[in-house]
Amino acid sequence: MGKIGGFLEIGRQEPPERDPRERVRDYREFVGTLPVAKLREQGARCMECGVPFCHSGCPLGNLIPDWNDLVYRDRWREAIDQLHRTNNFPELTGRLCPAPCEAACVLEINEGNAVTIKQIEVAIVNRAWDEGWITPRPPAQRTGRTVAVIGSGPSGLAAAQQLNRAGHSVTVFERDEAAGGLVRFGVPDFKIEKWVVERRVQQLRDEGVELRLGVEVGVDVDATELRDAYDAVVVATGARVPRDLPVPGRELDGVHFAMEYLYQRNRFVAGAPAPPKVISAAGKHVIVIGGGDTGADCVANAHREQAASVTQIELVGEPPRSRPDDITPWPRWPMKLRIPYALKEGGVRDFAISTTRFTGEGRVEAIHWQHNTGTPPFEPIPGTEESRPADLVLLAMGFLGPEQALLEQLGVERDERSNAKAPRYETSAEGVFAAGDARRGQSLVVWAINEGRQCAAAVDRYLAGGSEPRASGEKHLAARGTA
Repeated sequence: MGKIGGFLEIGRQEPPERDPRERVRDYREFVGTLPVAKLREQGARCMECGVPFCHSGCPLGNLIPDWNDLVYRDRWREAIDQLHRTNNFPELTGRLCPAPCEAACVLEINEGNAVTIKQIEVAIVNRAWDEGWITPRPPAQRTGRTVAVIGSGPSGLAAAQQLNRAGHSVTVFERDEAAGGLVRFGVPDFKIEKWVVERRVQQLRDEGVELRLGVEVGVDVDATELRDAYDAVVVATGARVPRDLPVPGRELDGVHFAMEYLYQRNRFVAGAPAPPKVISAAGKHVIVIGGGDTGADCVANAHREQAASVTQIELVGEPPRSRPDDITPWPRWPMKLRIPYALKEGGVRDFAISTTRFTGEGRVEAIHWQHNTGTPPFEPIPGTEESRPADLVLLAMGFLGPEQALLEQLGVERDERSNAKAPRYETSAEGVFAAGDARRGQSLVVWAINEGRQCAAAVDRYLAGGSEPRASGEKHLAARGTA
């Protein structure tokens, strides 16, 4: 597997990135891949582990050593087949996943030395598209069963593709005007350009998946009628209820949830008409509250709008600069300080900050905060109060779960399972399944795809033992003009 002793001879080489000073002037992707010869060398570093722990780090169970070796041997056509065995959309994970597989790589025992798995993955799928190796794979025959998938993010699309390829007739309902979920409207183009998403969506269409865009289940289509019309329903709406910040001044104009801002920016880049109320960072003092990927995307968008200043604050304390082996020993995901791509472009970040209030005359003008102890329950430290100018505040503090109104219409009860780790995808409502962030809470794109695939398998088993198909109900629903 790989070059014998290659991991001793060849060092890790990071993917190339465009200069931050240059890339903030556009919305094109800024991360590239190494030339083929260098990629083959990186694949050669895979060390033929007796137990490849990269598998344990990857929720999809990707066959990582297999396609690393195939790249090293210049057998790219076989590499994409191995990649697709476990992953429907490697162009998404190869761009957006934080690569827990690399954190679990045996070479990562020497911190920072893991095989560049993510870079090799995206190089494989990019070449496969360029060479025309990725084509539609419609089923040879249909089962007569029908499935409705609510939500077209990575989880919903993965479930739809798997179920369609099993021969079931699948309809995806998406309330936005285009498919892709947060990958389409939340993640900026400079991380993944949207033609990449649309290319894969078109593959699903060509395989026979029906997409009903701009149709919100629970509003445009009654959810109970949907259950009657289809043999099974998959809820893949994501965890879209944002965590709020209940402090004085929250109601002031200029304080927004991060997704309100990111959705506008993505639509702006796509050339959509401006909304009635534009949220803009141009020339403003911007405060981003929250230190995850969503917060970083807000920071980077603010740079591209030429904000006057950008400050990102986090409730938790600053992590250690290297892996704390007593807390997150290898092969676990290390809790350590990372420099987000957005902060390489500018701005400042501070830790252990508790926001106390916002002030302004109708519109936010200042943020007031206090330093805290950095760990729960985040006790405030007396004498550390500060105020900063703030013309735009973006709340990027995570999400609480799926929207309740749709669940109530479907008759789905919420439970208290911790992180939805139990291997069940069927909900309390007969024939209704859940996958992705809607089931397990906000998580990674790689988890979303895995959830969609596993949920599809559960639906397929359910349909195999079900009653007569509900084709007549599907026709009645279509007749109501929901297409």
